[in-house]
Amino acid sequence: MAVIEQALTFKDHEGHRVSGILASPPSHTDRATVLCHGFLSNKNSMTNKTLTTLLCERGIASFRFDLFGQGESEGPFEQITVSLAVKQALAALDLVASKGYRWIGLVGSSFGGLVALMAAAQWSSLSCLALKCPVPDFPEMLELEFGKQGMAEWERTDTIPDVTGGEGHVKLQYGFYEDCARHLGYDAAKIITAPTLIVQGDQDEYAPLHQSQRLYSALQSEKRLEILAGADHRFSRPEDYRRMTTLLADWIVQHLPAERL
Repeated sequence: MAVIEQALTFKDHEGHRVSGILASPPSHTDRATVLCHGFLSNKNSMTNKTLTTLLCERGIASFRFDLFGQGESEGPFEQITVSLAVKQALAALDLVASKGYRWIGLVGSSFGGLVALMAAAQWSSLSCLALKCPVPDFPEMLELEFGKQGMAEWERTDTIPDVTGGEGHVKLQYGFYEDCARHLGYDAAKIITAPTLIVQGDQDEYAPLHQSQRLYSALQSEKRLEILAGADHRFSRPEDYRRMTTLLADWIVQHLPAERL
């Protein structure tokens, strides 16, 4: 099936320019999903591209966008915060709603999972939420990843190791960590009304599995937790990747009702 893609730019609530792509199936639809990428990634991540195709094949549009300082969006990455990322996700949801879509879902991957959680707690019209290895307690993950020495080095230098596997360090203000402490996904989960899916591997080397389990317990809405045995953070094995993307797409399709004429 042909996918019709349109590049869009919009402003977040603080006036930053955000770059996105609206992908639509050939036939009209009033269903769409906003896709939030992970840390040090961009709107054209493999997961976002795969979900775009899977959803369009089933008659659902998608809108993927670059968070602050990543991809083609404005801003130096070193100044990103969870607060700013959540505002951009909310602006993306508002944009999609302004295009006439009546049923809107939200997908978040890793850091984008935290962003999606916080946005879902504030956007009451959301039809459903799907999370890929979310990190509801980002400060804890950072502390586990860097250790006390690494955290002290971060505070001193405003740089962190490249957590994507690259060499060298990445500029990121220590204020990011301090801002994270004000955004606990477990608290957001208690007020989310949208049906929520969590997918994570039990061998995830970045996102602690116990966080997804605690998040699942905190959710009060319809919910589902899928733990993939042997899967890592990137779902590197082809069978894990197919299972993960299929679960996310199926959840969206299930909870965005077919257009009613």
